[in-house]
Amino acid sequence: MRPNKIKAQWASGKPVLNGWLSIANAFTAEILAEQGYDSITIDLQHGVIGYQAAVGMLQAMRSSDITPLIRVPWLDPAAIMRALDAGAYGVICPMINNGAEAAELVSYVRYPPEGTRSLGPTRANFSAGPNYATEADSEILCFAMIETAEAFRNLDDIVSTPGLDGVYIGPADLTLGLTGKRYPVGFDREEPEMLEAIHTILARAHQAGIRAALHCGSPAYAAKAVGWGFDLVTLPNDVRLLASAASASVADARRLIAAQG
Repeated sequence: MRPNKIKAQWASGKPVLNGWLSIANAFTAEILAEQGYDSITIDLQHGVIGYQAAVGMLQAMRSSDITPLIRVPWLDPAAIMRALDAGAYGVICPMINNGAEAAELVSYVRYPPEGTRSLGPTRANFSAGPNYATEADSEILCFAMIETAEAFRNLDDIVSTPGLDGVYIGPADLTLGLTGKRYPVGFDREEPEMLEAIHTILARAHQAGIRAALHCGSPAYAAKAVGWGFDLVTLPNDVRLLASAASASVADARRLIAAQG
């Protein structure tokens, strides 16, 4: 089986820059995969992407030197196992609230005896290379998303779950969960109580010997998070990149036209 390059990068002490795909298009995936990310996640939870489209996107990214991940829609064995069978080198699972759910997640990612994953890596047999069934458990990454008040209360139980590789902070939902609607919804939190929560999750994860990831809304915040010690940071997704680039292009054109009188 081809080794997981995220794990190799961590072993060398380097952080991982993760891209994010929400548009159901193989060409978009192919373009982003050539832009220098270390990994790219296909979002099946909030993105407008179905399973068949995700498979095509994985195929489009295969020739690039990136590691493909999938955020699954929910803690559902069928969705998690199909994502891995399609060739994802890791899953990010939303709304994990306690240790029992984290253990359930791990069981769906690992083959027996460590877990309950069903054997049938239809595409992964080809995309990941030979010996997949015997080597997958040591290469596939399993991330539990921490994004609710309940998850924060149960943080120690979650991070100590055997077989869990890391926790992934969803800052928008976490802010709603911990503070209600006192603050605007968004990613790059600066409120003291949210910064304290983010640093607490980071510290508890590392104390438990697992990795910590953070969803970021800007390159500047991602760089700051790496400085704090985060192992993986996600940069703005394809939707935001397209919208911001288009908006900037139109604004520049109108400014230049106006300058000509």
